[in-house]
Amino acid sequence: MISAIGRYADFINRPIQDVERDLESYAQLLRKWQQVQNLVSRETLDEVWTRHFADSLQVQKFLRSTDHNFLDIGSGGGLPALPLAIANKGSNRQFVLVEPTARKVSFLRTVSRDLHLATTVIGSRSDEVDSRETQKPDMITSRALAALPQLTAWIARFFGPETRALLHKGREHVEEIEETRACWDFDVLIHRSDTDPSGVILEISNLRSKSAR
Repeated sequence: MISAIGRYADFINRPIQDVERDLESYAQLLRKWQQVQNLVSRETLDEVWTRHFADSLQVQKFLRSTDHNFLDIGSGGGLPALPLAIANKGSNRQFVLVEPTARKVSFLRTVSRDLHLATTVIGSRSDEVDSRETQKPDMITSRALAALPQLTAWIARFFGPETRALLHKGREHVEEIEETRACWDFDVLIHRSDTDPSGVILEISNLRSKSAR
């Protein structure tokens, strides 16, 4: 299943065999910690390369050379942030992961330390993080966290003029976009998922509250 990430080799400025090696180390830690903390769905643990790693790394296709600072909300078991940090290891890209559950925070920090990743893990809910004290991210990511209206409310205060978000969403994304537009103005590109026939990656920019007009 390691070859599942090979399609993204052209988007990764690092030897793919090195990425595969680090991802295998990550997978081993994931299986070990899964015994005491539910990090991913137990039904998908045997499909970690296709269901989780490839699904995370497809974000790499949509990154720009100017995307240096990343913010991942509700990181959980580290998806998509840790595969992206692994793929970009040795670059000038920095990843901030926000996760409130203490055991998951310990896991994220363990993987980051063992694999020498350019990550900072914040053990808080996203609404507890003072956006005035954090650098405006170039890119915000989130996977399987919340419906888009709620997710938009959480990420909006981190947005700067050039910030974009790449959000994994499922088959309900059309309805979620329509519901979100009741309170927010934004531009959105819908990218079909490589790994989920009913899934998409929503690329959101120019996010602003309608009440702020």
